[in-house]
Amino acid sequence: MNYIAIVDDKRSLRSTLKEKLNRFENYEVLFTAENGKDFLEAMKEAHKTIEPDVVLMDIDMPVMNGIDAVSEAKLRFPKTKYLMLTIFDEDEKIFNAIKAGADGYLLKDEPIEKIKEAIENLLNNESAPMSPSIARKVLNMLTNTELNFSKNTKIEPENEYNLTEREKGILALLVDGLEYKEIAQQLELSPNTVRNNVTKIYSKLHVTSRMQAAKVMKK
Repeated sequence: MNYIAIVDDKRSLRSTLKEKLNRFENYEVLFTAENGKDFLEAMKEAHKTIEPDVVLMDIDMPVMNGIDAVSEAKLRFPKTKYLMLTIFDEDEKIFNAIKAGADGYLLKDEPIEKIKEAIENLLNNESAPMSPSIARKVLNMLTNTELNFSKNTKIEPENEYNLTEREKGILALLVDGLEYKEIAQQLELSPNTVRNNVTKIYSKLHVTSRMQAAKVMKK
């Protein structure tokens, strides 16, 4: 069973998300909270029995915002994954959320299937899920330059990396914010093949994330 918690100050959104997630097989929303303070109290109680595997966390909330809540929760409940789910795409909020320890960052207008896929990525310890626009902003912040990769972008790594043509194509889509399933569809590969190739890419580049990979390739 995949246990989820939802933290948002809007009751209607909490209710809608809970209803949709509970419809999926092996998904259960353990609790919801309307702000960061209430969330931390609920986590203390959940710690006695079952902690959520993934928390969907809003940013702008009264009493305690989502960034402060994640920062504290990562120290007290490190096994749980924290996925920011918000309307904000400003650089400062993204940077502060990542610095606080957020494991992913999605915009609220993403469909429920995308949110479910992001949750599963976190549960499988795959790459940090991000809305494509957020991924681009993060890459820009890390490299301090424009990184406008697309499926037609040609990446010319130094020979020392020895990337195959397939790995180059996968890397271009990966740093553009696409998830494994989306890459698989575009390149007509299986998700497992994409996952295996990403593992090889990270090994060759000596990195552990898509953001680090993009930074290496930009040098």
